[in-house]
Amino acid sequence: MTTAYSEPSTERVPGRAWTVRITGHSDRTASVSCTTSACRMPPRSKDLASLRAFAARHAAAHAKAATVRPNAWCHCGAQHCAAHPETKTHCAGAVLLILRHDATVGRVWSVEEVCETCAPLLAHATVLARAAQPRRRTAQPATDLPATVVPAARPGVPGGFSSPAAGPAEAEGRTTPARRSSRRAPQRTRGRRPGQSR
Repeated sequence: MTTAYSEPSTERVPGRAWTVRITGHSDRTASVSCTTSACRMPPRSKDLASLRAFAARHAAAHAKAATVRPNAWCHCGAQHCAAHPETKTHCAGAVLLILRHDATVGRVWSVEEVCETCAPLLAHATVLARAAQPRRRTAQPATDLPATVVPAARPGVPGGFSSPAAGPAEAEGRTTPARRSSRRAPQRTRGRRPGQSR
């Protein structure tokens, strides 16, 4: 019998990337390609607007189907951070799924798993999703452990004051002598006897 391991692996895996690209041809037609070879693309066409709409929908479909993996390496870092050569940084932080697309050129859509340090440095990047934080293991109810006996609370003294805790002598059933107050009782002033001088 085989059992499936349900917890996500902590072993690092390469960050994924999907690139959808429109390529123009000399006969004034264009074609759409995807880095995933199994994806079906439309035929070459002169209708650039419909090809752009298809490419945008296709990149969005990859982003929707992908679950961001918390143990993924930054795809940008794997490319030696070539997308932001002016700013050198160390990859760190949570894994994000981003879409990179320059609307002014409108030919390339990239969906990538990158770290949250590189994401703000990438031009034309939009954060689509963040990796879910790994769940902490919840403590299982201890059914096989012996129950610990909690001593009953001593009754409080009425009026908002509390009773002092029982000392070791009281716990054994012996009584302890009452503590004498360290304060001295105020002395009463005696009246002067007649004929006594100060």
